[in-house]
Amino acid sequence: MSFNGKYQLQHQENFEPFMRALGLPEDQIQKGKDLKSISEIVQDGKKFTVTVTTGSKVVKNQFTIGEESEIEMLNGEKVKAVVQMEGNNKLVTEVKGMKSVTELNGDTITYTMTMGDLTLKRVSKRI
Repeated sequence: MSFNGKYQLQHQENFEPFMRALGLPEDQIQKGKDLKSISEIVQDGKKFTVTVTTGSKVVKNQFTIGEESEIEMLNGEKVKAVVQMEGNNKLVTEVKGMKSVTELNGDTITYTMTMGDLTLKRVSKRI
C-alpha cells in the first residue's frame, strides 16, 4: 500500500493537553489547535519524505524504514529515531518515551501519539 499523497487534517483529539505535556508555550498551542495542517508524503520503496505544513510552519522529515534517522518532533526538538513498518499500512516509532503510529486506511491517515496516559489522535483525509 502506498502512502504517497497529500492529506488534510480533519479532526484531532487531546491536542491541547498533549502539547502542554510536550512543553509547548500556551500561545503556540492556542494558535495551532484550529489550524488544518496539510501532510504530504512521498514514498519511494523504504524511503519516505514527510512534509507537514501548519500555517506558516513547515516540518520536513526524511527517513528510511529500519534505519536510524533524525526526526523533528512536534515541539521542534530533533531526535534520532528508527521507523518500522508493520504490515503494509502502518509506520511505528518510539522516541523519548513516546510511541507514534501512522496508519493508512484507504484515503484516511490516522496518526496516534502516546506518551504515558496521554494520547493525541489526528485524522487526515487525502486531498
